[in-house]
Amino acid sequence: MGDGTAVGSPYPLFGGAVEQAPRHATPVEVTAPRGPEADLIGYRGPTACAAAGITYRQLDYWARTGLVEPSVRPAHSSGTQRLYSFRDVVVLKIVKRLLDTGVSLQNIRTAVQHLRSRGMADLPRMTLMSDGATVYECTSPDEVVDLLQGGQGVFGIAVGVVWRDVESALSQLHGERVDTGETLIRPNPSDELARRRNRVG
Repeated sequence: MGDGTAVGSPYPLFGGAVEQAPRHATPVEVTAPRGPEADLIGYRGPTACAAAGITYRQLDYWARTGLVEPSVRPAHSSGTQRLYSFRDVVVLKIVKRLLDTGVSLQNIRTAVQHLRSRGMADLPRMTLMSDGATVYECTSPDEVVDLLQGGQGVFGIAVGVVWRDVESALSQLHGERVDTGETLIRPNPSDELARRRNRVG
């Protein structure tokens, strides 16, 4: 179902274990927020939805069922605003793509746990492959080829590409400083274009 209420089989990673993968793949250049400053920025639910391409209903359901919970600030009561980290939003977008291709909630739940166990530097190098029933992690071209040679139809999600998509989307949206509660206003390209037109005129 669209809100992720299906069940399914176990999630074996490529190689059969959740462990540090070999670094054979070419690193993907990304410029997402890193370091202490990144930990100070959170994104409210509507912003996370816009960047991940999901509905607020999906976001709320996934948070309530523990599939993807906001790591910056959970909703302790009805008046508390959830705050999601950059990494959370990347995971939300990956979950959406896996659901759209028919991967079961059980498999996705284990995939999310695996993604959260990896360091920020590891994520952009990862490719998730699935035949619609099982999800595999591939970290080298050889692993991708081996999976494709199995003869089944598979699809892949390059985490580095999702990372850049989320980064681009969030650059146009508002964030919030966790320590001060200050709203970080992102420049709107259309506003900047209008200002430039006015200068020219």
